[in-house]
Amino acid sequence: MVTPSSSTLPHFDDERLTGAHDAVLAATRSPPGRRGTVMFAHGFGQTRHAWNATASALVEAGYQTLAYDARGHGDSDWNPADLAYHGEQFADDLIVLAGEQPQPPILIAASMGGLFGLLAESRWPGLFSAMVLVDITPRWDTAGVEKILMFMTAHPDGFASLSQAADVISAYVPHRPRKSEDSLRALLREDGHGRWRWHWDPRLVAELARDSEQHQDALADAARQVKCPLLLVSGGRSTLVTPQTVAEFLALVPHARHVQLPEATHMVAGDDNNAFTATVLDYLDVLPSASAVASSAITEHVTGARS
Repeated sequence: MVTPSSSTLPHFDDERLTGAHDAVLAATRSPPGRRGTVMFAHGFGQTRHAWNATASALVEAGYQTLAYDARGHGDSDWNPADLAYHGEQFADDLIVLAGEQPQPPILIAASMGGLFGLLAESRWPGLFSAMVLVDITPRWDTAGVEKILMFMTAHPDGFASLSQAADVISAYVPHRPRKSEDSLRALLREDGHGRWRWHWDPRLVAELARDSEQHQDALADAARQVKCPLLLVSGGRSTLVTPQTVAEFLALVPHARHVQLPEATHMVAGDDNNAFTATVLDYLDVLPSASAVASSAITEHVTGARS
């Protein structure tokens, strides 16, 4: 069992961190650990709380963890009305946050976060000591993305109650336990009219997610440049990642490893968190220590994109 018991949950502190271009990002950090730092980057429409259970297990295993809400998500800043969202901003945020760690962190990144992780590492080689991509490859099934976006945009006026939101989510993911009202408060915010709305900027769909497939060639090129240790964890029931996209990814990054969790969908960590966390811990156990990576790095660990 990899999940700590409720009586031994580690301590976490919420912070406000400055990302690229002065965007303020909400983050949750644990105390320093003897095995280095693990950074978590969530998927589109998620928040840093998607990693709570895995982060707790990694802290127990000796790691410091840092999970943050991407801009436009959760408790982080939304872009002002005159600034459109684009992928470089998200990669820049990763470069800034990772570059300010004492040593190159390990990145664990799902979906959207994994794509921006590839871009960040290709721009600053050595930014991460290792990467774990969760159900994402540089090419993906466009129909799977459309299905996700249809669900996310199906209730533009929000929900009348948290119970109604739980009903809608349960219908979308019937294989998952029904979400509690407490867990939904991390995903929804109450507006001034008593409606509960998703905890992300609706502009993200049109400005970032729609037509994202046009960037697949650039993402494939970024993946080809990644030299740090890399693990891909995919869901056997994913609607985005297919055997074909996995095969292409492994050809682009021949040193990468791949583990499939057969019963997981695209939401790998949420579908089977124990199996996912055990897979990550097994992988981290065979990596060189953070200090060894730092001493042998061929490039300086630097921050960037602060302007």
